[in-house]
Amino acid sequence: MVQTNKLNVSEIGSVWQTYQEKTLIMRFLEYFIEKAEDPQARNILGGLWQELNFYVTEMENLFSEQGMLKPNGFTSEDVNLEAPKLYDNGFDIMFVRILKEVSMGLYTLGMNMTYNKKVMGIYEGLTTVTQKIYKLSTSYLLEKGILVPPPFVTVPKQTEVIQNKNYMAGFKLIGDKRPLNDLEVGILHHNLEANNIGMQLITGFAQCAQNKEAKKYFIKGKELAKKQIKAMQELLLEGDIQLSAKSGATVTTSTVPPFSDKLMMHCIYILNGFGLIGSGTGGFFSLRNDLAMKTLLLAKDVYFYAQEGIELKIKYGWFEEPPQMEDRSQIIKKGK
Repeated sequence: MVQTNKLNVSEIGSVWQTYQEKTLIMRFLEYFIEKAEDPQARNILGGLWQELNFYVTEMENLFSEQGMLKPNGFTSEDVNLEAPKLYDNGFDIMFVRILKEVSMGLYTLGMNMTYNKKVMGIYEGLTTVTQKIYKLSTSYLLEKGILVPPPFVTVPKQTEVIQNKNYMAGFKLIGDKRPLNDLEVGILHHNLEANNIGMQLITGFAQCAQNKEAKKYFIKGKELAKKQIKAMQELLLEGDIQLSAKSGATVTTSTVPPFSDKLMMHCIYILNGFGLIGSGTGGFFSLRNDLAMKTLLLAKDVYFYAQEGIELKIKYGWFEEPPQMEDRSQIIKKGK
């Protein structure tokens, strides 16, 4: 009879990854709560911390039940609550909103690999929390004028069908390209919005990183974000589309690190993965071939940047090794 309470390999891997992400977010929240000046923002941040703390404890209990060593994740050693404010008001909720977008994707992936009822319950609960906080954050940012929605357009009055493959033509030497469709504009706007907040985040990281190689890596990431933003802006302006994405806040002049280099590097590691998935989705659903090609070429830059970051994390012992399958060849050799 199959033991239904025993975690399988995909469940161990996904819960391990979720634990890493949740403990990282909690350290950010602790710092943001400490520095928050707006009571409404502090309530959103504090509410999220309480919810995540419950599920982190649930995961720790699950590890204990399985006889599995609890991951290190990120602890109080990775955050300095006494550090001065690194980001101005508004950044905290804008960043939380981006993190909740990442979480939605991770929970979907985790749930898709889950067969255990207890693990399903964890992902179901985390998904509910994430959707609630995402809505609260979006409403807050819109009310404060920090977040601006994508452009409004004339709504369609009748159904149209694509007539021929010229609809996909973007590399045209003669004649006009077709206008961007609404889905393409939405993807571009979202990428612009995400890269704006990412540039602010990594600028702060570059200011306060203690490790010289990490600092150089963050500076390189800032330039990459600027390249992405410029590309998105050019595509939108070429289509006579009003730009509306904001950065959310500005970085202060503080150089005192609120976070460990290990935590900051892992944060960028997660966001790089999110960016690659977003670029792949955007490239696939962009039907104009020049737009799809540019999106995928930008994704190539993110991929190589991400690989460089992984190598740096390994070099300095900042990358906790995920659980892995038994090395049968080594076991067999030892048995000789």
